[in-house]
Amino acid sequence: LRFYSWKGIAGCCAKTTIAPLDRVKILLQAHNHHYKHLGVFSTLRAVPKKEGYLGLYKGNGAMMIRIFPYGAIQFMAFDQYKKVIKKQLGISGHIHQLMAGSMAGITAVICTYPLDMVRVRLAFQVKGEHKYMGIIHAFKMIYTKEGGFPGFYKGLMPTVVGMAPYAGFSFFTFGTLKSIGLAQAPNLLGRPSLDNPDVLVLKTHVNLLCGGIAGAIAQTISYPLDVTRRRMQLGAILPDSDKCLTMVQTLKYVYQQHGIRRGLYRGLSLNYIRCIPSQAVAFTTYELMKQFLHLN
Repeated sequence: LRFYSWKGIAGCCAKTTIAPLDRVKILLQAHNHHYKHLGVFSTLRAVPKKEGYLGLYKGNGAMMIRIFPYGAIQFMAFDQYKKVIKKQLGISGHIHQLMAGSMAGITAVICTYPLDMVRVRLAFQVKGEHKYMGIIHAFKMIYTKEGGFPGFYKGLMPTVVGMAPYAGFSFFTFGTLKSIGLAQAPNLLGRPSLDNPDVLVLKTHVNLLCGGIAGAIAQTISYPLDVTRRRMQLGAILPDSDKCLTMVQTLKYVYQQHGIRRGLYRGLSLNYIRCIPSQAVAFTTYELMKQFLHLN
């Protein structure tokens, strides 16, 4: 339990660090009319000028409430699914990690999705055009105006479809890089675990690098579905919401209106900047906590 609590804290720290990048990504993905003519770095400069520096952190409160249980549930579920898959299906190795990672990601997303919905609505708002006054108000408005509890799960389908490759390839890539690194260059890349000298673990800077690479690959594969999710989550507050009612409709609409680079992959470069440090910190903290809590 202490391990998963620490994982949740690590997730909060990592997400707060990249919160400004997260907000800009949401503004760009859904083509907010105040910033749609700008690029990544010009938007980063424009937001503080228009909304103040705290504008870069809109929606971060809901993210903090969400990320603690999300991170803890994901890594706890990953460990449990690994055991079940190995014991019940007899599958081990990299495929074992890929399956467990995908299932863990989906579990965490479903459990915390309403908070993600509220976070996106708050982050998309621009100063002077506030529809939601805060987290609780956003919950009330979505519940009363958008069909009750199902209203909190708009965009869940592309999220789940995208989470399978994202979480799966994230854990798969990290596990593969870790095993290859320790097998091919144990003296250069590895060191004895703090809690068990007989077990080799990656050095901290190598852990950070592997976690960053894992996050970048996973994000590239699943990014169009992330754009689709954001559009569906924003729903009624977008002028073209009637064109984005289903996952397939939304993918087609974004592609037809904006193409691949400016539509399905808009903000990807920013996503690399935000996901690489986030995933690097998350995986490194995960490995360090295993040592501190004598789990190796």
